[in-house]
Amino acid sequence: MNIVPEDGSLLPLMEEFYTIQGEGFHSGKAAYFIRLGGCDVGCHWCDVKESWDAELHPLTSVDTIVSNASKYPSKTVVVTGGEPLLYNLDLLTSKLKEAGIKTFIETSGAYPLSGQWDWICLSPKKFKGPMPAISPLAGELKVIVFNKSDFDWAEEHAKLVSDQCKLYLQPEWSKAEQMTPQIIEYVKNNPHWEVSLQTHKYMNIP
Repeated sequence: MNIVPEDGSLLPLMEEFYTIQGEGFHSGKAAYFIRLGGCDVGCHWCDVKESWDAELHPLTSVDTIVSNASKYPSKTVVVTGGEPLLYNLDLLTSKLKEAGIKTFIETSGAYPLSGQWDWICLSPKKFKGPMPAISPLAGELKVIVFNKSDFDWAEEHAKLVSDQCKLYLQPEWSKAEQMTPQIIEYVKNNPHWEVSLQTHKYMNIP
């Protein structure tokens, strides 16, 4: 059984790769992605279900992760999952910052915030809602729209973030053809929201 140390010196690394960010505020920018294994939020439409079981992914030292991230021209790292806040990310982010790398996270907010972040993308899920303390810290709120009720869900969470937080509605990929026209109409009528698309999927960027 993999036991992640409380200090976060070893983390269950599912994959790490250099690519173009495809979603949200930083879409189109180069970044190094660190995907951690482990998630109990359980979105049935999740496109990385293989990330859910942390046992499947090797415990990897933070020093190795930071060394790998440092090899690439973009000095921005996106930590994602799974649900990365299952783990203590203080050590990872402090070492990334020592290496001159900006730290971004994508989280459901279901667990307490750890780490030092230059950008927090909060993507709340109905299956396990975010902790109240995280919402005011988010740089962007990205709500995945799977059905019509998700618009009300989005507005509930928009009330909890700061006035500076960017608000995005993103169609769930398998329902994109159905939901994108509804999102377009919603944003036209509620222009405090913007549309986010998974551009990396449309462009076949891994």
